[in-house]
Amino acid sequence: MKVAISLPDPLFSAAEQMAEQLHVSRSQLYAQALAEYMEKRHEVAITQRLNTVYGAAQEGLDPALNKAQLEVLGDDAW
Repeated sequence: MKVAISLPDPLFSAAEQMAEQLHVSRSQLYAQALAEYMEKRHEVAITQRLNTVYGAAQEGLDPALNKAQLEVLGDDAW
């Protein structure tokens, strides 16, 4: 499918250079960039939904139990 979009000149130039460096067409570069962007947004949405579910579930917990669970998790990035 063909799509017409408008881009700022500096972004267009940077994309042209990147497509050349990667030896891909402009269309392929844009399609890949959009796919990666959408995948990232999908992952963020899933994390937000899980945070909502588990945040609501923890509201009814005993405060001491909730504190113990948080201490076990530590500050690790998920």
